[in-house]
Amino acid sequence: MRVVVTGAGGGIGAALARRFAADGARVVVNDLDPAAAEAVAGQTGGVAVPGDAAREADVRRLVDVAYAELGGIDLFCSNAGVLSAGTEDTPDEVWQRDFGVNVLSHVYASRALLPRWLDGDGGRFLMTVSAAGLLTILGSAPYAVTKHAALAYAEWLRVTYAHRGLVVQALCPQGVRTDMLTRGGERGSAAAAQLAAGALAADEVAEVVAKALDGDRFLILPHPEVAEYYRRRADDPDRWLTGMNRIQRGFDQADRP
Repeated sequence: MRVVVTGAGGGIGAALARRFAADGARVVVNDLDPAAAEAVAGQTGGVAVPGDAAREADVRRLVDVAYAELGGIDLFCSNAGVLSAGTEDTPDEVWQRDFGVNVLSHVYASRALLPRWLDGDGGRFLMTVSAAGLLTILGSAPYAVTKHAALAYAEWLRVTYAHRGLVVQALCPQGVRTDMLTRGGERGSAAAAQLAAGALAADEVAEVVAKALDGDRFLILPHPEVAEYYRRRADDPDRWLTGMNRIQRGFDQADRP
């Protein structure tokens, strides 16, 4: 199998690269941090292609290099993501950065891949979304909004191209013990507190993904309880929103001196 993983210098991305390499895959490792990309490529016997997943020119170069090095791409893991704490008052530049990484990176990857895949043997596009895309997250308006948008894009790709050989899957974990979790709770830790409860190791998430690749189920849920939360949200949105607001009030009270 020929695999590309973005945001693979650490966290879930690095765990995915290591897991696929252990299974015999040839891996291209992408990360904004060149040293991190090189380190994971060294661990996996892969090829490092540093670059910004939120910059279309870098994504096109990544795909071109992967095709040149591997002869094709069977699985593209669009994994890069960013978590910024914030509210409606979060500066525009943060909203724009988060939208670029959490949404447009997937758009850019699909633009580069689909002309090749749809005219050939198809491919598998794995998007790291988040349980926040199915539910929400307290303390981070940019993350909640952009992850909902990412899920919507994954759904759109699936319904538009499934009959043409494109397999789209959305990876939606809750908390995962990565640097993102540590950095995500600068504002009173509301987001981090939610994610930290029941957080999994990145290697555990990679194991769930590896098993999910045997089929084509759209949602990959390393935390099985998310399916029940998602069902409750759909069954009674008002009750679900009231419950989430109750949790928010608890955080607000805890933050008061």
